[in-house]
Formats: sequence, C-alpha cells, structure tokens
Amino acid sequence: MVHFTDPVHGSGEEEETIEIIINIIDMNDNEPVFEQTSYVGEVAESSPKGTTVIRVKATDADEPGYYYSIVKYTILSQEPKLPSDHMFVINTVNGAIMVEDAGLDRETYPEYTLEIQAADLRGEGLTGKTKVVLKVTDSNDNAPVFTESTYRGSVDENAVGVQVVKLSVTDKDEQNTPAWNAKFKIISGDPEKLFSIETGSNKQEGIIKTAQGLDFEKSRTHTLSVIVENDVPFAIQMTTSTATVVVTVKDINEPPVFKDQQMFVQKPEELPVNSVITNCEAKDPDFAHKNTVKYKIGSDPAGWLNVDENTGLVTVKRLMDRESAFVKNDTYTALIIAYEDGVVPATGTGTLSITLEDVNDNPPFIEERNITVCRDDSTPVLLTVTDKDGPRHSAPYNVMVHEISKPNWSVQMNRDKTGVELVLNSNVLSGTYPVILRVSDTDGLEQDYSIQAEVCNCVENERVCAPLRNSLGVVQGVVGGILLLSGLYYCT
Repeated sequence: MVHFTDPVHGSGEEEETIEIIINIIDMNDNEPVFEQTSYVGEVAESSPKGTTVIRVKATDADEPGYYYSIVKYTILSQEPKLPSDHMFVINTVNGAIMVEDAGLDRETYPEYTLEIQAADLRGEGLTGKTKVVLKVTDSNDNAPVFTESTYRGSVDENAVGVQVVKLSVTDKDEQNTPAWNAKFKIISGDPEKLFSIETGSNKQEGIIKTAQGLDFEKSRTHTLSVIVENDVPFAIQMTTSTATVVVTVKDINEPPVFKDQQMFVQKPEELPVNSVITNCEAKDPDFAHKNTVKYKIGSDPAGWLNVDENTGLVTVKRLMDRESAFVKNDTYTALIIAYEDGVVPATGTGTLSITLEDVNDNPPFIEERNITVCRDDSTPVLLTVTDKDGPRHSAPYNVMVHEISKPNWSVQMNRDKTGVELVLNSNVLSGTYPVILRVSDTDGLEQDYSIQAEVCNCVENERVCAPLRNSLGVVQGVVGGILLLSGLYYCT
C-alpha cells in the first residue's frame, strides 16, 4: 500500500492511499521428482498384453494445474532388449507400466531393468528419472517331457503291489513348484485296471505298480500309454508328453486250482465205509509246465475220509456221525490238497463241506442219574429226556417201567411228551433203590436206563432227606449193615 502528499499546497499530511498488487509469474524452475529412486516389481511370464505390472509416480513443485507441472512418462531403455526391445509400455499420463509384447520367459530372461523418465511441460520440459527392476516369475509354460519315448519292465505273474518300471521326466519350470511337479496317468492299454501309477518322491518320476496279479497264461505282455502333466494347469496351451510302457509278464510255477474251491455235498450219516462222497477236480494253470496233479487230505478232524491220490475221489474211511463234536450245524468240513509233481511242488487247497443227513442212530436217555423220593409225598419226580438225534427222530417220547421195578413204581410222560413223571406207589423202607425205565423215541428206538432213587422221610416242603435221630443210632447202624450186604443204601 502506497501513501501520497501535496508538497506545494498541502500541509504535509497524507491526502490519498493507493493499493498496488504485484503478481509473481511462475517459471519452470522445478524438475519432476519420482516418489522412489528405484522400483521393484514382478511380472508372470505368462502375462498377456495389457497386463499392468507396476505404477510409478513423479511430482513437480511448480504451480499445480499449470503446464509447468504437468508430467508425462516415457521408457528410455530396456535391458535386456530380448526377445524384443518393446516388451513393456508405459501410460504417459498415470505412469502405469504394462506388458506390451509376448515372449516373457523366466527360464531365459528372469529380470528386466527399465529406465523411466518423467518430463514437465507435457513431456517437453525439465526431466526426472528412475529405475524399475521387473522380476519375471514362473508360470506353468513348460510341459514336462518324458526322457524316453518307450519304457520296458517285467514282473512275475500274480505279484500284487510290486514296482514294474519308473518313468523319468524333465521340466524347465522352477523346481519344486506346482508348475514343475509332475503327475501321471495311464490313458490306454489297461481296461481291467491291472496297474497303478504314482508320482515318486522327487516329483519327476512316475512309478508303475501292479494293482492286481497278472496272468502269464492270459497275456504275456501289456502295452500302456502314459501322459504326464503338472500339479497345476498349463498357463498356455501346450501338447502333453506321452510315453509307451511295455510290461512283460514272467511265468512262475502256479499251484493247481480246484474247479470248485468250495465243494458242497449232502450225505446220510450212516453212509457205509468205502462209499463215494465226491470227486475233487483240480487243474494246473501252467501251460508251460507239464506236471501231474495229485491229491491228499489236508484236514480231516475226525479221520472219516480217504482221497485217491491220482483221481481225487473222496470216500468214507470210517463211519460218520452227525452228532459228533466235529460237526457244526450238521456240516463236517475237511480240506483237500491238490499238488503237482514238479521239481518245486506247488499246492492248492479246496474246502469240502459235507452236510450229514440225520438217521435215528441214538436212543433217548434220561439225564438224571440220582434222585430223591419222599415216602410221604405222592408228587411225581420229573425226569428229563434227551436225544442226540434231530427233531425228526426224537420227541415225542414213550416210557415204561421195567418188569423188575413195576411193583413199587409207576411212570408216565408229561403233557408235552418230553419229560418223565416217576411216582413211588408203595410204602417201602427208606433206602436207595435202582429204578429201571425203558424210554423210546418217535421211531420206536428204545433203551433201558437205570436210576438210583433215594427213598427217605423228607424235610417239610422240601425233597431233602431229614437228618438222622441220635436215639436210633445203634439200630440204624445194625440195619445199615444188613442193607449194605443186600446192596441197598438208605436213610430215615
């Protein structure tokens, strides 16, 4: 602000005030400055054109919005200049660096260095520079390749889970990454799934094993086609590598095989000695070996069977018994061995199950051997009847008292004809008496059975002999001696 006075007419005082505004015009005296002196970024080798990799930024201290501060970016240089010298391009306005050309290959050119310039005056003025280092990262752009086109292996027939052959591959991608790790697949030649394939621990081997036993007589060679890929999909379209695997099956001496591994027959248990039970048949599966098949008993717990060494004919050696402890659920089980007469004999096993038909060969019997009968109680004593035969040849039972025991005893079957009710008919002296009963089954097969019946004065409400009275000790001793001589035992 400026003040003015009139030196001629005035009094020396200020007469007028004038305000003067001075505008300072900006000059381009500041160059652009990058926020970082250098930048580091990554770019995947499979990145397509237009992929933004990194963004750089420079600022200008001159007046904002004026062309002195408007910055434009350019790439001054690229190292290496391969596979082309325009692998990248920069957005001149925002500083975004993008992929421009195809051919990024980490395995060949793992790193690029770009020199970037920022210039004001819309690219015509003062300049600033920075360096950008771009590291090329791995992508799955290299397919694994088999080191051989054909692999060969061999394996014994019938061997399961054994290694047949190893297939090796190479891969140019970064080691020990999903893009480098190999995985294998059998694509043809194995319709029955006889083989399996897995990746070895080093991730560059395919290991083929047998998943089932191979049969030399059915096929002596197997030709497989195998492809190899990676743990992750290919980044670009590529052709997979294929190998042929030829597996040779080696013949071994196999044991004879029964026509029926499980043989079932049904025979009556009373089948006579030397009767035919069945004819076992086994064959040697080896075509290359001319061995004779022979037979022998492998397991015959009761010793009931014979087998003809040359024909496999199984016959009865000893009478069989359905009620034997060796028979389970009416079935007797034996093992028959078929073997060959080769230098190193091989054996096969067949199971013979004989279902024994029940015959009435066991009379019923009474389980109780000793009973107590009360002299003053007419309640019947219930006896249990058992028959080892099956239900067709057992109950209902019949019972009668033997002539010897009839004077003093009577007997009848209980209501369901499965138990015997024995009753003392006469008043006999206390003592032990044999009671002979004749029991028969539903087919009339009978047997006499002797029971020792102790007759005595019982404790009230219990079938237990009362204790001896001391006052009668002498008499009891004399009577006991007499009865002992007559074969009877008694108590009072």
